[in-house]
Amino acid sequence: MTTHNPKNERIKRQYLAYLREAERHSEATVDAVAAALARFESHTRFRDFKTFHHKQAVAFKHHLADQDSNTTREKLSKATQYATLSHLRRFFHWLAGQPGYKSSLSYSDAKYFNLPDKDSRIATARRMRPVPTLEQIRHVIAAMPKATDIEKRNRALVAFTLLTGARDSAIASLKLKHIDLAADCVHQDARDVKTKFSKTFTTFFFPVGDDIKQIVADWVDFLRKDRLWGNDDSLFPRTKVRVGANYCFEAAGLDRGHWSNATPIRDIFKQAFAAAGLPYFNPHSFRNMLVVLGEKLCQSPEAFKAWSQNLGHEGVLTTFYSYGVVATPRQGEIIHRMAELTKASPTSRAAADLEKLLRKMQNPAVLRALSAAEDG
Repeated sequence: MTTHNPKNERIKRQYLAYLREAERHSEATVDAVAAALARFESHTRFRDFKTFHHKQAVAFKHHLADQDSNTTREKLSKATQYATLSHLRRFFHWLAGQPGYKSSLSYSDAKYFNLPDKDSRIATARRMRPVPTLEQIRHVIAAMPKATDIEKRNRALVAFTLLTGARDSAIASLKLKHIDLAADCVHQDARDVKTKFSKTFTTFFFPVGDDIKQIVADWVDFLRKDRLWGNDDSLFPRTKVRVGANYCFEAAGLDRGHWSNATPIRDIFKQAFAAAGLPYFNPHSFRNMLVVLGEKLCQSPEAFKAWSQNLGHEGVLTTFYSYGVVATPRQGEIIHRMAELTKASPTSRAAADLEKLLRKMQNPAVLRALSAAEDG
């Protein structure tokens, strides 16, 4: 059974290198492209890309729409189809300009990977994401135990995410030297910290409560004074694992090293929200909550610009477009408030003032006073 095509492998290797080095895409993006190409090749039984015909793209679109998701066991979502086909469209557009393929492919062939407009709109539509309230998060933190070292770390981890809005990948790679309690900030230095797009910036603690800040301060103090850890040790260390008495792996306190990825952090969040009797909100949802909070607290464009920079956004529009969607209940509240203001428009207020004046003029006491003033 054919499992690969040597010619295809060589040109794919060139394309993936192009994405990494020229387009500067992350490994996660490159992996997604490789998966899309593998999916297409499997469908065509690894036919040479030089023999590509636009009918293969059409057939693959129908095949993709009929596939089941490994996660939900339902048909692949429009968003997944859109992402997979977009990777293939860009690849074949690039391939049409490569030596040895120019005579076999045309740039227009790549367009056959487009979804219908209706499906594309469904796939790219912005939808409301569940966002926790500040009160819900504080309830979760208050309910978290703090007896063992691991429990203290978990509690401080959730509090730190609320305090800084840092991404989980950044949190997993932070060192003690990056947090400055005297200045109430954390320095997300891309030389050490896995920030998005490798940006370096400083985040000052958001105004979410002195008690939240104290939880983080106590954790840092515990690491430095009780555990005698230094600047280059992990701010949120991984769990030390050992073989127990029953020859099974078990947690054995904290290790100085970092987690290799953010999966353990998301697991901690799942357990914390479940224990508090609340639906799960992932770490990234805390950033959405902080944007909502900023919209309420910021009283000037400069203030919201500072709030946006604190989240690591270079432009305010990023905060608005990516996070600043007005929640549906809030949307209704704003519209209803405008309706109330409309009822009290300047025209209606002037009419009301005139009516009030006329009523005063009809008052006998006012009439006698006016008459006395004229006689005088």
